[in-house]
Amino acid sequence: RGGAPAGPAGTGKTESVKDLGKGLAMYVIVFNCSDGLDYKSLGRMFSGLAQSGSWGCFDEFNRLVPEVLSVCTVQFKAVTDAVKGKQKRFMLQGDEISLNPQVGCFITMNPGYLGRSELPEGLKALFRPITVMVPDFQLIIEN
Repeated sequence: RGGAPAGPAGTGKTESVKDLGKGLAMYVIVFNCSDGLDYKSLGRMFSGLAQSGSWGCFDEFNRLVPEVLSVCTVQFKAVTDAVKGKQKRFMLQGDEISLNPQVGCFITMNPGYLGRSELPEGLKALFRPITVMVPDFQLIIEN
């Protein structure tokens, strides 16, 4: 299961994922998502992450169009099912690929902005939600 930090821009969602990976000696690759990203490209990204055991951080994931998000559900579920099943190889987009169980995926989201999609329920279930807030600097300074 992956993590899904959500919150306003500039709150450190992506940096937190990168720092967590650094602390655990994991290679973290950040992908900036846009509405031009298609399901085939996303599948190739998942394939590379699964084979290398790297972590992927899909920044502004909710910018993807709903059609791509629904296919992504099937793709990422294949990866998580293979990890849970402790498989050495699994099928992804019609290709049999090897699996490094260290693989991890995180999606960051900036909810409430124009052009953002709501994630399908099946996809939401694959990621642990994390809410990130703007820090209250005045309170921090006082303490």
